[in-house]
Amino acid sequence: MFRLFVLISILFLNLSACKGGYDSCKSKLIDSKSYKNNTLQIPVTKYTRLVYSKTKPKEKILKYDPFLNLYLVKVKKSFLFPFKINNFLSFGVASVNITNAIEGKILKPQIGLNHFATFSEKVFTPSLLTNSCCALEGVVTERGIIQKEYLERFLNVKDTRYSDIGIRLHDTHNNTKIKRINPFIENNPFKNNDILLTFDGEKVKSSSSLMKKILFAKVGSKHKLKVKRGSKILTFNVVAYERIGGGFKADTFLESKGLYLDNNLIIFKVESFFKKYGLKIGDKLLKINGNSVSNVDELGIYINAFKEKSSILFERDGFQFFININQH
Repeated sequence: MFRLFVLISILFLNLSACKGGYDSCKSKLIDSKSYKNNTLQIPVTKYTRLVYSKTKPKEKILKYDPFLNLYLVKVKKSFLFPFKINNFLSFGVASVNITNAIEGKILKPQIGLNHFATFSEKVFTPSLLTNSCCALEGVVTERGIIQKEYLERFLNVKDTRYSDIGIRLHDTHNNTKIKRINPFIENNPFKNNDILLTFDGEKVKSSSSLMKKILFAKVGSKHKLKVKRGSKILTFNVVAYERIGGGFKADTFLESKGLYLDNNLIIFKVESFFKKYGLKIGDKLLKINGNSVSNVDELGIYINAFKEKSSILFERDGFQFFININQH
């Protein structure tokens, strides 16, 4: 009975406070000048804005999330009615820009930094995902929707780094399984297709919820995971390290050894482990262990199957050459 009362109260508040609906959200975007040069500059307090942009803003940057292309900036011109993150039940959402409001629903939630949420309708990007009261549900990008939990964390924490334990996940039937592991972590205890059962004593419900717990954990924190491998139940204790790849950055696990590639598999940065192999910026990766790769997603699959010793084929100015590497 109490729950029904709360639901009715929330509905009443939504209806009474949001009479303008999504049209008022479009007007608010225009009034706040939240669109500028194909970027979002969303007022979140009187003098700060949450910016989604592929390029560095000119305003004073208070913090930055390179994985999600998010900035918090300080501005001189105030806006009295900033956007808020929606922390209540929504009875509908829409992708809103200054000309359109497209109602729909989230089909698949965001899974960490590698799979943004998907929407039921075709939308314009960038745009805001809001409820009818103009409260933020997410940011709509060309890669998908960055959901509100990630926006809220970015706005509230001082340390914007994410944590990692060397696994990537996906859901199959009623299970959450490990899809990829970082082969460069010495003694990485996990294996592909391990089923995640518990994380710090709590039942794993989905890859989306578990990846949030891992990412939002403090770098250096300790965690206990229980997995099912075949007929065995295993328990592992791990320490979270700083996440390097994902989101709008490549996430091949080569980054953890200092090799950074763009979406065309061309090296743009070489550090530490890979420097000794003579690789240079501009070299293009072609094959791993004899398997041709054409993008970072394919590369991630073959990195996942790395052996103790592996060969990688590169091309430089039309000349192809192999390097043979050890995992550790």
